Amino acid sequence: MRYIPILNYFNNRSTNASAEYFNAKTKEFIAQFSGAKDIKFFLFRLTKLFT
Repeated sequence: MRYIPILNYFNNRSTNASAEYFNAKTKEFIAQFSGAKDIKFFLFRLTKLFT
């Protein structure tokens, strides 16, 4: 059914706002460090962003 997510909000008061925030912060971080050459350091900094 298409209406289950809408009903889920009214039943549980839950949204996907935290997931959207996480995605937005990750995209912003990737755009800021798009020229990074060291992948290990890039992933390390990405994990430190959310701790």
